[in-house]
Amino acid sequence: MSFYDEETIENVRSANDIVDVIGQYVHLTKRGSSYVGLCPFHNEKTPSFNVSADKQMFHCFGCGVGGNVYTFLMKYDNLSFPEAVQSLAERAGITLPERQMTSEERRLADRRTKLLALNKDAAVYFYRALRNHDGEAALEYFKKRALSDETMKNFGLGYSLPYRDDLYKYLKSKGYDDDLIRSSGLCRFDEGYGMHDLFWNRAMFPIMNLNGKVIAFGGRVMGDAKPKYVNSPESPVFDKSRNMYGLNIAKNAKRPYLILCEGYMDVIALHQAGFDNACASLGTSLTEGHCLLLKRYKKPIYLSYDSDGAGVKAARRAIPMLHDVGLETKVIHMDPYKDPDEFMKGLGPEEYEKRVQAAENGFFFLVRKLSEEYDLSDPGAKTSFMKGVAELLLTLNAGMERSNYLTAIAAKYGVREADLNDLLISVATEQSRHRAAIERQKEKAESRRSESPMTNVNHEDRTGPPPSNPEGGEAEPRRIPEGIRQSERMLLSWFAARPAILSVLSPYIGEDDFEEEVFRQVYEELVQEITETGSAVPAKVVNLFDDLEAQSEVGKIFSAGIEDMADPKDREKALRETLIRVKQERIDSLGRGPGAAEQGTFRTLMEEKKKLDALRKLNLGPV
Repeated sequence: MSFYDEETIENVRSANDIVDVIGQYVHLTKRGSSYVGLCPFHNEKTPSFNVSADKQMFHCFGCGVGGNVYTFLMKYDNLSFPEAVQSLAERAGITLPERQMTSEERRLADRRTKLLALNKDAAVYFYRALRNHDGEAALEYFKKRALSDETMKNFGLGYSLPYRDDLYKYLKSKGYDDDLIRSSGLCRFDEGYGMHDLFWNRAMFPIMNLNGKVIAFGGRVMGDAKPKYVNSPESPVFDKSRNMYGLNIAKNAKRPYLILCEGYMDVIALHQAGFDNACASLGTSLTEGHCLLLKRYKKPIYLSYDSDGAGVKAARRAIPMLHDVGLETKVIHMDPYKDPDEFMKGLGPEEYEKRVQAAENGFFFLVRKLSEEYDLSDPGAKTSFMKGVAELLLTLNAGMERSNYLTAIAAKYGVREADLNDLLISVATEQSRHRAAIERQKEKAESRRSESPMTNVNHEDRTGPPPSNPEGGEAEPRRIPEGIRQSERMLLSWFAARPAILSVLSPYIGEDDFEEEVFRQVYEELVQEITETGSAVPAKVVNLFDDLEAQSEVGKIFSAGIEDMADPKDREKALRETLIRVKQERIDSLGRGPGAAEQGTFRTLMEEKKKLDALRKLNLGPV
C-alpha cells in the first residue's frame, strides 16, 4: 500500500501528535480524555468531531469519517498516502529514505506534468492571439472594462480565435497526442467535426492553482451568443470545487481579510484597484470545498457579491457555510452599483475602502434580509419573523456567541430578551422532535431492509438450506445489518483496549466471525501485535489501509470504545452480549449459505454452536 517501509511510516506517525496536527485546522476543546470540535468534513452546529490523544485517532460521530493523522491530512488536503507521509515527515524534521516510484505512480505523475505543460502552452497561445490582428475585438473589450496593459499581463488574459480547430492544430504542432489534448478539456471530438476547440471567439481567463500553475480556462463570448461564459471541464489537474480564481495571489496579500466575489472581472477589477486579497469561486456556487480552502488562511471573509436578488441569495447561502467552518463573515454593500467592477468605475477605490470599513456583520445581514420579508408593524408577522430569527440563532454554536446575538437582536427589534429566549427554546424543542421522528423512520426502514427471509425461524434450528433464488443463478450478496457491524466493531475495540481478553477468547472467536473484510484484517493485525508485544496501537493499525473509506471504517472500530462503562459488571455484561451476538450471526450466516446442507458445513455449524454455548458460561475475568 505504501512506498515506505512500515517502520518509517510508524516513526513519522509517532513523531506527529494528532492533537497538535489537527489543532492547526480545527479549533479543539479538551473534554475528558479527548478533544472535540466542529467537523471540517461536513456542516454541523454542535461538535461531534472527536480526537483521542491516547489512541492517536480521530472520529466524527456525525459523518462517520475517522482514522489516524495520515487519514486526516489525506482527506483535508486531498493528498495521496505517500504525500501525507512526506508532509508529516517534513513537519517533524525526519529525512525520508529515497524511494523509486511505481510504474503506475510514475505514469500518473508524468501525465499530470504533461497536462500542466499543455495548459501553459495553451495560455501562451491565447495570450499571443489577444495581441495580434485577430484579437483586436477582445483587446478592445478588455480596454472598455478599464483594464490596464499591466493588469492584462498579470492575469495572463488572452483570446481564442474564431476558428474551429486552431488551438487543436497548435497543440498538435507542440507534440501533444489526441488523448492528452482531450483529457485537458480544451478540445472535444464528435462525429461531425472530429477534434475541435472548446473555446473560440472568446476573451480568455487562465485559471491557476495555488502554486500559480495554469490548470483551466474561462472564456467570455465576444457578442451575444449563449452561454456568455464557458469554463473548462474538470480534469486530472482541475477540480472546480477545490480551486478559486485569484486565490494564488490573494493568499499572500497583506490585508487581514479576504474578499470573496462572484466573477473573474470582479476579482481583476479589485486587484487593479489595490485590493489584491480578492478571489472568486469558479463557475459554480460556493461549495464546502471552497470554504475549507479559505479556512486555511484563518482570515475573515468579506462578501462582495452582486447587489441584485441573485447575489443576495448567494450571500444568504454562503454566510452559514463559511460560519460552519469557523470563518467570520461580513457583507460589503455596493449600492447603487451591481458589482465590484461597476463600483470601481463609478466611485473608485477610496469609496470602496469606506464600504469595507462599514461592512455589515454577516449574521446581522441574514436577520435584516429576513426582516424585509415581513411587515413588522403587524404583531402576527413580527412573531413569525422572530421565529425565523430563533431558527437562525440555532445555527450558531451554543454559548456566548448565541447569547450575544440574541441580546443584540432583541434590543434592535424591540423584543424582550426573555421572550426571544423562550421562543428559541420552543423552536429548538420542535426541531429536536422533528429530527427524532425522522430518525425513527430511518430506523424502521433500515430494520425492514435488513430483515432476512428467515427472520421468524428459531435461531437454534436455522440449519436447513437457504431460500432458493426463483430466477435461478446466484442470489445477491446479503446486506450486513448495521447492528451486526457495530457489534463486530465493539468486539475489535475491546481486544485493542483489553489485550488480555484475546487469549481468553481465542479458542472461541476467530477471523471467520467477522463478516467485513476490513474487520478480518484488523482482527489479524491485532492478534499479531498482541501476540508479539502484548498490546496494540490503534493508530498503527490504520496504516494497513490506503483507502480513505477503509481508514474511516477502522476509525469507527476504535471509537466504539468501552471507556464509558465504569462498572465492571456492566462491562462484563456488554462484552458477553457482544460475543453472543457476533457468534450467533456466524451461525446464522452458515445456515443461510449455499452449502448449508453439506456435511462439512453442518459439522462446522455444530462446532460453532458448541462455542456459543461455552461463551454463555465462560468466566471472562476482569474486563
